[in-house]
Amino acid sequence: MTRSLLLSLLLLAAPLAAQDAEWRSYGATAASTKYAPFSQIDAENFGQLEVAWTWASADQPILDTHPELWTMVFEGTPLQVGDRLYVSTSLNQVAAIDAQTGKTVWTYDPGTWRSGTPANVGLVHRGVSYWEDGDDRRVLFGTGDAYLIALDADTGQPVAGFGDNGRVDLTKGLRRPVKRELYAVTSPPVICRDVAVVGAVVLDAFAVGIPPEKAMPPGDVRGFDVRTGAQKWVFETIPQEGDFGNETWEQGSWQNTGNTNVWTMMSADPELNRVYLPVSTPTNDYYGGHRHGDNLFAESIVCLDAASGERIWHFQIAHHGLWDYDLPAAPNLVDIEIDGTKVKAVAQVTKQGFCFVFDRVSGEPIWPIEEKPVPQSDIPGEKSSPTQPIPSKPAAFERQGLTEDDLIDFTPTLRQMAKTILDDYSYGPLYTVQTQASLEKKGTIIVPGIIGGASWAGAAVHPGKGVIYIPSYTFPTFLTITKAEDPDAHFRYTGGVTFGPNGPRGLPLLKPPYGRITAIDLNSGEHAWQVPVGDGPRNHSSLAHLDLPQLGWAQRNFPIITESLLFAATQAQWDVVNNSPRGNAIEVKINPNAPYLWAFDPDDGELVGRIELPRNASGQPITYMAGGKQYIAIPTGGADQPAELVALRLP
Repeated sequence: MTRSLLLSLLLLAAPLAAQDAEWRSYGATAASTKYAPFSQIDAENFGQLEVAWTWASADQPILDTHPELWTMVFEGTPLQVGDRLYVSTSLNQVAAIDAQTGKTVWTYDPGTWRSGTPANVGLVHRGVSYWEDGDDRRVLFGTGDAYLIALDADTGQPVAGFGDNGRVDLTKGLRRPVKRELYAVTSPPVICRDVAVVGAVVLDAFAVGIPPEKAMPPGDVRGFDVRTGAQKWVFETIPQEGDFGNETWEQGSWQNTGNTNVWTMMSADPELNRVYLPVSTPTNDYYGGHRHGDNLFAESIVCLDAASGERIWHFQIAHHGLWDYDLPAAPNLVDIEIDGTKVKAVAQVTKQGFCFVFDRVSGEPIWPIEEKPVPQSDIPGEKSSPTQPIPSKPAAFERQGLTEDDLIDFTPTLRQMAKTILDDYSYGPLYTVQTQASLEKKGTIIVPGIIGGASWAGAAVHPGKGVIYIPSYTFPTFLTITKAEDPDAHFRYTGGVTFGPNGPRGLPLLKPPYGRITAIDLNSGEHAWQVPVGDGPRNHSSLAHLDLPQLGWAQRNFPIITESLLFAATQAQWDVVNNSPRGNAIEVKINPNAPYLWAFDPDDGELVGRIELPRNASGQPITYMAGGKQYIAIPTGGADQPAELVALRLP
């Protein structure tokens, strides 16, 4: 029996709780647990952590010689295999790094930055994937200019037998032509056995009057042979004529509606040979008058056979989406115990603040999910869904909807000022939609906003305990809607979105906590604890005299769970600005705040401590063992700050 066959059999036979000690996938394993079975760093010594090394992004020399380029923050999460880390950069370069010293072993530049700004989110990248069979070790990743590339993990050279000299053109093999500037890959593929499953970023279409011949690309998900790069299957996220779910796209809208893509991370169960897709919103995010019906498989979790791409089960989490409540993060796969029975489960966190939990084999909900009436739109042409699915368990982990009782109330003056601001907007419960009346206002406030709730930071789950740890933040947004001037326009109306509104004196509009972590026991569906993360604005001049407890910052927190601690690294807020001093048309500016790695007791949420970082985290950290030491590696900075991977360890 060969080493590779033995390894494959052991991996297939091992339960999800039996984790490899290496961080081989974005979320530690294909199950997206973000768990590592380490305890060297614990509550007693956490405060002694120090910077072991920093790795400066390979992008900097290119940016120095090409000031016209602008990048987003450095979101690349490294993988760890043996004595190496593998990481991607904002310019889509890939590097191998010595895990103990941070020294560069090799770099590879796919040239993505020469192709112009990729679809939707600019120059940004979240990570790579790893696969091996014996001595054949590969790093795979998608690019912002729509290629799937395979590199030799030892040398960093393209794998000659994969596609066309190491790369596959992802604009080919879809059901209609795709323009490269509208289609990109920023998240790592998920690998299940010998299939690399690839999603895509599709440009969000907010413009009024896009005709059918200029429809956005389809968000179909594809499986590729990890050895040859050959396309094995396509799952059409918008069902075509004669396929299951096609009737949920009325008025023939299945023919020219795009998006409905998987832009974020996915999960897989190699034992079952299944992949789990968090699918996003169709074109146009906030108006669906041209796509009546529930619109399967938009805003759904979909389970596919990894070998064939055949749908096994699905559940639509929002019907006929009008809020950009796309599923933002990889589903977490974990084995739990329900009333004494072992269950292979999958938990999907959402921007809405729900955690939906299913049997990942059958797709049956672990606890009942009820269709409940929601507010209705009267915008001409719109046909909103009369109901939305609401889980009975677990309870929501984030504030949902908006009433006057939710307004900031630290002092009577602040509350009255907040009420005056609120009077200019429409608002209501979760799934409030835009109406004719709302057009007389500045917009319709939705809570949670379009970035959550939960976000692409996702959740961590302890595979032995069945407890999930969900970061979320309260960050409302308001929607607007505009009528097309051309009566024959493809979109009669189109939606727009703005973050906010801001509250009085620059404070938040709503009550705290603004950023939090919620622990939920998936064996019972009950909340275990919830804690704010960070001081929040308690030292603001209008609040400092009140001696308030921690309020939490409305910022992403990226979690890791080990046997001893729950870690969370805080991301900064950032803005896109015009007329940057570098001479660019636009540039991302980071607003640094709370640059800490936090540690909590995973059993009760008690704060163990915090370690100040050189700058805010910008992506998912990892933890790994090398040379007998436990490390925590955190992507930081980017945009207008140094982009560095920072590794911490004990002295």
